[in-house]
Amino acid sequence: MRRRRERTGPQPFTAPPGLGNPHVQTVGAKLLRSRRRPSYERVRLDTPDGDFVDLDLWCGPCEPSGVCLLLHGLEGSAGSGYMVSTSEALSAIGVQAVALNFRSCSGEPNRLPSSYHSGHTEDIELVLDWMADRYPDLPLAAVGFSLGGNALLNLLGRAERRTADGLEAAVAVSVPYDLARSAEVLDQGSIRFYGRRFLRSLKAKALEKATRFPELVPTAVLRARTLREFDDLLTAPLHGFRDAADYYARCSAARFLDSVAVPVLIVHAEDDPIVPGAALPLAAMRRRANLTLLLTKQGGHIGFLDRRLRPGPGGWLEQSIAGYVAGRLRDGPPGRVARVS
Repeated sequence: MRRRRERTGPQPFTAPPGLGNPHVQTVGAKLLRSRRRPSYERVRLDTPDGDFVDLDLWCGPCEPSGVCLLLHGLEGSAGSGYMVSTSEALSAIGVQAVALNFRSCSGEPNRLPSSYHSGHTEDIELVLDWMADRYPDLPLAAVGFSLGGNALLNLLGRAERRTADGLEAAVAVSVPYDLARSAEVLDQGSIRFYGRRFLRSLKAKALEKATRFPELVPTAVLRARTLREFDDLLTAPLHGFRDAADYYARCSAARFLDSVAVPVLIVHAEDDPIVPGAALPLAAMRRRANLTLLLTKQGGHIGFLDRRLRPGPGGWLEQSIAGYVAGRLRDGPPGRVARVS
């Protein structure tokens, strides 16, 4: 009798018939994942600069075998659908999910004029230290989506933190490796739909801050027509950058890949409307034996809506993340560059 060969590693991603369009993938997965209800316990941490961040701990395994930090994308939160479904998937394999709400993203304005950005790593370090103290005997991992993935790679690639972060593994999903290029793409054609949504949310928070810090938040930012204009007028000056160009150049994840020592799974779709596959720093990824690349032909931006049409803990993306984290927390071998289409 012929033995059935055991499958290992992530399975190829296949978009359902008629749903291969990248915008359908991006928006459809977002809408379907958003129906999942969070099951979090909130913990607030005060930051050294006098602000705070809110953590949401998934109400999952009583005796976890590991802990995983989740970092959301631009203007997301712990309640974003992909954060909830990934928390569920991790819980199902016995891993405690800790979701960080970046400053101003937990439903309550942060105290300071500054907030968060693509290269802000201090709060991530604070949470990792808190996780190590709260779960001293458990291995740690981290997953970053889009902007959160960019910030995570910033942290992992900075030499002063590289050997001290305590992470066994990391996952980076739909990351904008070149921030300037992504900002440019978001101002083009039909893609402007996404940029306008981000800008609308950012402006609402800027308006609230303008009432508390009128000397630091110029009214001109409320007239910004693009994300680059917004970053030029507010994000860059509030966070110590000369302008948007300086911010993008110093915080783009691509510049840190060669210094990343932690095993990292990189998940990306070639048809990502915000970060096209052509924008990926593939040469840098191939130089690093500790990086595993899942590059699919379809999937959109944090989409990956598969044949089941029900994104959730059993979805392709969530299972790819959970499988990699589980394997690395069991001290699996380093990654390699591969194509899964």
